[in-house]
Amino acid sequence: MPKPAKIDLSTSAITDAQPSSEMVRVWDRVVRGFHWALALSFITAWLTSHSSEVLHHLAGYAAAALVAMRLLWGVLGTHYARFTQFVRDPATVLRYLAAILSGREARYIGHNPAGGVMVIVLMAAMGSTALTGWLMTTDAYFGVSWVELAHSLAAHGLLLLVLLHIGGVALASLRHRENLVRAMITGRKRKAEPADIA
Repeated sequence: MPKPAKIDLSTSAITDAQPSSEMVRVWDRVVRGFHWALALSFITAWLTSHSSEVLHHLAGYAAAALVAMRLLWGVLGTHYARFTQFVRDPATVLRYLAAILSGREARYIGHNPAGGVMVIVLMAAMGSTALTGWLMTTDAYFGVSWVELAHSLAAHGLLLLVLLHIGGVALASLRHRENLVRAMITGRKRKAEPADIA
């Protein structure tokens, strides 16, 4: 009579089956505050674009100040806040995007290569929207059609980027079994496992 197969209950087998529950600090308060304050300023500016000029302008100025602060923090901030940690070369980004399509992308503790590009592009789009909005209030460019068009295109492009960003966050959360929205609130993510990139 054959012996029943043994079930491996060793630590390594359990670790392979389920992700670790141990958490590590990734996003500092400045990064988290910037993220949610920028989201709030964008929503406020979008919703008040035709109803409250004062609120619309204040939200735009707040967004510009937040982007300037984040640029500084990207150089002087904590490890995962720094641009040197998450801005990667185009070849790495393309390889990562190809891996997403095949469902084999690595989990990153900080921003993944696509997320790193999105951070830069979102900040550039927000900065462009704020700049063209400010130009529209100056004597030199008030009522100038190309400035108004540039502002409108920047704002609508920014909305598309925000939607793409939300989709990317949802996809990464599902693929890696990790709530990235919660991570941007608490600052904590699941610690790196052997296959992850810290």
